[in-house]
Amino acid sequence: MRYTATIEEENKEITKRYKDLLKGTYEVLSKTDKDLIRKAFDIALDAHSNQRRKTGEPYIFHPIAVAKIVANEIGLDATSIASALLHDVVEDTTYTIDDMEHLFGKPIAKIVKGLTKISRLNKEQDASIQAENFRKMLLTLNDDVRVILIKIADRLHNMQTMDAMPVDKQVKIASETLYIYAPLAHRLGLYNIKIELEDLGLKYTEPESYNSILNKITESKVDQQNYLKRFENTLKSGLDQENFDYEIKGRFKSIYSIRKKMITQNVTFNEVYDKFAIRIIYKPNSNDDKFDAWKIYTIVTDYFKPNPSRLRDWISQPKSTGYEALHITVVGPDSQWVEVQIRSSRMNEIAEKGYAAHFKYKQGESKDDGLESWLNKLKETLETQSLNAVDFVENFKLNLYSKEIYVFTPKGDLKSLPKDATALDFAFSIHTDVGLKCRGAKVNGKLMPLSHQLKSGDQIEVITTTTNKPNSRWLDFVITARAKGKIRAALKEEEKLISEEGKAILMRKLRHLKISFNEKTINELVNYFKLRTSFDLFFRIGNGAIDNSQLKSFVSMRNSKILNFFKAKLRRNTVSKEVLNIEEVSHKYDSLVFGKEEQKLDYKSSKCCNPISGDKVFGFVTINDGIKVHKKNCSNAISLQSNYAYRIMSAKWIDSTKQDFKVILEIGGVDNQGMANDVTRIISNNMGVFIHSINIKGNEGVFDGKISISVKNSSQLNRLIKNLQKIEGIKKVERVNTL
Repeated sequence: MRYTATIEEENKEITKRYKDLLKGTYEVLSKTDKDLIRKAFDIALDAHSNQRRKTGEPYIFHPIAVAKIVANEIGLDATSIASALLHDVVEDTTYTIDDMEHLFGKPIAKIVKGLTKISRLNKEQDASIQAENFRKMLLTLNDDVRVILIKIADRLHNMQTMDAMPVDKQVKIASETLYIYAPLAHRLGLYNIKIELEDLGLKYTEPESYNSILNKITESKVDQQNYLKRFENTLKSGLDQENFDYEIKGRFKSIYSIRKKMITQNVTFNEVYDKFAIRIIYKPNSNDDKFDAWKIYTIVTDYFKPNPSRLRDWISQPKSTGYEALHITVVGPDSQWVEVQIRSSRMNEIAEKGYAAHFKYKQGESKDDGLESWLNKLKETLETQSLNAVDFVENFKLNLYSKEIYVFTPKGDLKSLPKDATALDFAFSIHTDVGLKCRGAKVNGKLMPLSHQLKSGDQIEVITTTTNKPNSRWLDFVITARAKGKIRAALKEEEKLISEEGKAILMRKLRHLKISFNEKTINELVNYFKLRTSFDLFFRIGNGAIDNSQLKSFVSMRNSKILNFFKAKLRRNTVSKEVLNIEEVSHKYDSLVFGKEEQKLDYKSSKCCNPISGDKVFGFVTINDGIKVHKKNCSNAISLQSNYAYRIMSAKWIDSTKQDFKVILEIGGVDNQGMANDVTRIISNNMGVFIHSINIKGNEGVFDGKISISVKNSSQLNRLIKNLQKIEGIKKVERVNTL
């Protein structure tokens, strides 16, 4: 619809919207607060006076709307409201950050600076990947969480008013919103905003699905209101008898969540289990609103039969966002399953306002609350530099949306972790050193592997050893961003040590072969072995992947005049040369492995998504055509995983020079005191070798046994065997089998 309004009408509308903003604030504003907001409004009005939105409306409508969301729906203070009014001033007009500091002081200038930084990031078309922008955006949380809260409000209003934009921009902005802003709103406890962002995101990314579900919800609205009335009438006498002041509300679950269930469960709209939820919001009768919640629970379950497996007690242990409520699923009228949420007025405020209400009710209490502790964890995660921005954001996003479990330390302290977290995730949540030196864990008194998935109520004791080192297999089962980041950093550090050792070995070997160790020689070696960097070369020499025979082949080639001619030609065509101090690790994915054992099997690439080396993939066992490999985001992935889960195989691309191989060694000899200790010490001291099992038996002065280990290559294995043979008393060390 085309926008038409006179200047006089616009001025009246601006005044009306500004007054609405002041009326709808969650915080009670003092005269000083109102003066600050008025000053910010006047500056914003002046700065944006010549600007229009895509709809043709005055630009000032947008900052007022963002400020209203900040004031009412998020419930922030006057500083935040003023910052929201000014959030585009520095980006779009002649005002500077220094002007903001001069006019409003440091806190507002800092918030506006953070918001300006995010706006500029999103407009950088030349950015290598959008994920890098998101990572930089998340760094602003280190400065002030209000920056992100105002940015979420800004994004919500943009999503609400996107109709005038071209379709391609709508899809891009909506996808961005679903990718990062909705999960952030969820993690900050802004559930109403999260739901609206998700629904609007679906409206622009999948308009047909959105409109179809919306129409079905609209058609059944009268039926649901009647159903709610019957439910309320049934409970009324029980709640009135206990003198509760309450309100019962009914609502459909969000369009986005209904659509998600339809996809994941492969069902139609009518088959979705619990589309409708009922909320009982009460004013407490006593000083303990939690006690009253359980009273209401007993009243509800007196009238309606509950499903015990669907009880969610977020009162005894609130979510780390501060969310509190009792969720029960009952058989309602007409034998329909209905989710009932029980919240006090205080709990409801926290559920709707998140950050602001959370701190309002925490005044005078300990600051050791969920949000504060999450922000501290977030800062740690951001400090750990990830090798890959996409992986960083994916891991971060998983941690935003993850459901939580609650586990205990040996002393009985409670810790929250994401659902499906492992014993190793728990170890890293205690401390980085505990995670890196973790050898195993006792879960409820029983020894369990590091990959054991934890459940709520488990008590975990971490077993550590100073000789333990992380290995790349850990990345396959840890799920927390903290654990993944720390493991990657440790592995990179270990690769640096191996690379430094490899560099020293290469210097000695080239000296022996009477070849100069210089940049030219290194570049020739890098090209000869088809690597990308000098780091890769040193690393492969250090771990034994490149041995003496291969180096001698290089020397033979180098001394050949004919090959030298072609090599010189190749060098002339090389665009850039690597230098010795490059520390980048190349992603040389040259082999695909399947299952936990990482087996190499025959396969074919599926034509629907054409996966290539390095893509995230899975294997699908076909009836007539062997294993077909699909990308994880393939259009057929959801269908295959839903209908044929038993035929899905995990798969991943690896760099074969860094792959581990399982080997069994048979050892024997004279049984000396401390023999087993010497054997394990030698193995542990060999970098990159990991012990799976040891079985040694003594018999009247002699011993024999088997050791199962992982090694990188035959050179590393031969070196280990020689070191074991040097132990006093050992007479035999033989490789008997490769698993």
